[in-house]
Amino acid sequence: MKSDRLLSIILLLQTHGRVPAPDLATRLEVSVRTIYRDVDALSAAGVPVYAERGRHGGIALLPGYRTDITGLTADEARALFILAARGAHAALGLDQALGSALRKVMVALPEPHRPAAELTSRRILVEASRWMGPPPREVDVTDLQEAVFTDHRLRIRYRHSGTETPRTYTVDPYGLVSKAGVWYLVADRRGVPRLFRADRTQSVTVTDAPVQRRDGVELADVWAVLKRQVEQRPGGIAVTARVHRSRYDLFLRLCGNSLIEHPEDGAKAADDADGDGGEWITVRLGYGVLGATRSLLPFAGHLEVLEPPEVRAELARCAAEITRLYAGTPRGRA
Repeated sequence: MKSDRLLSIILLLQTHGRVPAPDLATRLEVSVRTIYRDVDALSAAGVPVYAERGRHGGIALLPGYRTDITGLTADEARALFILAARGAHAALGLDQALGSALRKVMVALPEPHRPAAELTSRRILVEASRWMGPPPREVDVTDLQEAVFTDHRLRIRYRHSGTETPRTYTVDPYGLVSKAGVWYLVADRRGVPRLFRADRTQSVTVTDAPVQRRDGVELADVWAVLKRQVEQRPGGIAVTARVHRSRYDLFLRLCGNSLIEHPEDGAKAADDADGDGGEWITVRLGYGVLGATRSLLPFAGHLEVLEPPEVRAELARCAAEITRLYAGTPRGRA
């Protein structure tokens, strides 16, 4: 709506000062001609806004002009009060600040919007952790948080998984990401994007050297690349398996991150070869190493690996070890 767009223009100019008309048009997804028409409408309504033509021109408000209008619609107000579990804010030392900010927003809201916003905060909760997963380790990311805002290179002492001896890296930070309750430092090392778990970072030192980020690359861009690398590892082991439909939902929750090919929705499952009338769904999964395929063992007879043979052999070997272990008397008893 035009009224929302006019308020957005005012708020953008208050925040950023002079803004080129093409930039405003891109942000608001309208034409430059529409932006100039909106500026004329604001000026006619008494808002001290003006346009400067030329190479270094743009749209701006007269110096000193401020407005207390929030411009929030009812749905926008409700969206602010749908918050994830507060663990992320607590880890950043912002838990109390969050509560204070929400109280201020509530006071600033138009009276008709307040009941819906307050009710939303009581009726909607977003929980970031997964079912049946171990609770994330408590980690103090205060030092990392302060460091990533310095715009300087960082020197970190970092312990990799499965090793005891930490290593030292000099990195160019983009920022911090919380993924299912686990904090990561996202940074470039020698121009290559890297992920560092905060709970494995033993120390962080801000160097005197300015940060050297790649031009035009933001935190969200680097995170998207790293996330894709983790979820779609090149090479590795491709596994074809069949899952009994009665365990398929549980399989997706526990092993969904390893899927590289989802069955089409509504696809007809093959009948059980043993003739018990059960239905099976064929899936393809990817694993970085052979040992990782052992995560399929908890499904026992409700999941069968069809190929490759080395994965079938690995699971058979593990199953045989379990059988031998439980065939006799517990070792802790005479």
